[in-house]
Amino acid sequence: MIPLPDSRTEPDGTAVIRVLSYNIRSMRDDRTALARVIRACAPDLVLIQEAPRFFRWRKAAEKLARAAGLVYVTGGGTAAGPMILSTLRAHVEHTEDVLLPRTPGLHQRGFATAVVRIGGVRLGVLSCHLSLAARERDEQAGLLLERLAAMDVPHAVAGGDLNEQPQGSSFRRLAASLTDAWAAEPWGGELTSTPRDPQQRIDAIFATKGVEVLGCGVPHGLRGVRESDLTAATDHLPVLAALRLPATG
Repeated sequence: MIPLPDSRTEPDGTAVIRVLSYNIRSMRDDRTALARVIRACAPDLVLIQEAPRFFRWRKAAEKLARAAGLVYVTGGGTAAGPMILSTLRAHVEHTEDVLLPRTPGLHQRGFATAVVRIGGVRLGVLSCHLSLAARERDEQAGLLLERLAAMDVPHAVAGGDLNEQPQGSSFRRLAASLTDAWAAEPWGGELTSTPRDPQQRIDAIFATKGVEVLGCGVPHGLRGVRESDLTAATDHLPVLAALRLPATG
């Protein structure tokens, strides 16, 4: 497998970053394996779905961040599950957790969002977990695009559990306006659910135009990532992307 580029900042301020999207099922599985997977991926930003969001959820989020060598940025209980973690390389300018309109009888959904600076780049970041219901999911995809536009940043990245495969209308709506990182530069594995016998790609990372995708996929074969940890950590496989972000001053 072709190596995935490491993070770096180039002399002109251009940043190469690693972004990881991961549904962690409220940390109900092997937490040690989960932390090992995240550490081995060496991400600058982690877009979490199904973070702990009930009793003592902040303490659980802090424990995961510490075990993975990261810091908590935003989200979790305040965003109904999506959460963002980062390394100290990311300077956080602004955070906002957004609760989405809720259909009676369905789960509350939300976005965890942040604006960060890495190198000479100002970047919008969004973690999402879209609805199981098709109509609500389509509405949430539209709200995601609106939210990215409202962040008023030169570049943005969004990732999450879409609960839908690429042929679905919500996935296609996002891919029509954003770059589907796997489709742009596939690397590693494609399918994300479920870990022991993956049959579908329902987790994805998207970037706005102008962001160069250097590789994206499930980190099978990445140094330090054990297949036993991938199956023990949670009920989804993670998606890891390397992106080149042009300096924005």
